[in-house]
Amino acid sequence: MSEEHQPRREEDAKEFAEEQASLFKITFGPLIWAVHFVVCYGLVAVTCAKGWDIFAARLGLVLLSALALGGIGWVGWSAWRQWNPSRTGDPVNRGSRAEDRHHFLGHAAFLLSIISFIGVVFVSMPLILIGGCQ
Repeated sequence: MSEEHQPRREEDAKEFAEEQASLFKITFGPLIWAVHFVVCYGLVAVTCAKGWDIFAARLGLVLLSALALGGIGWVGWSAWRQWNPSRTGDPVNRGSRAEDRHHFLGHAAFLLSIISFIGVVFVSMPLILIGGCQ
């Protein structure tokens, strides 16, 4: 008669900590994008309203955009490693095991980081293409 493996308390705590980290990882890409969006549009609005040097603001925002893209890239890489479809051989993870849920959260975080990366690029486009304050 085989008994089911009952998880020990430390196994449950470790699994909960991993899932909590995965849930936070899902929010990091969109959070970086949102902060980047608010800072870019807010700083340009204040710069134009106050008559400050637009070139300095633009340079700072381009550097901020590079940092945001780097941060989102790091989150995406971390999520890709968590999902890891090449190692598991199952890009969908249909099972209801804890490991499948962990891989799914990595998949979701990876896709959100792609969307966030594209969002930062599109928010940054006016910094490069538009001449200045009107």
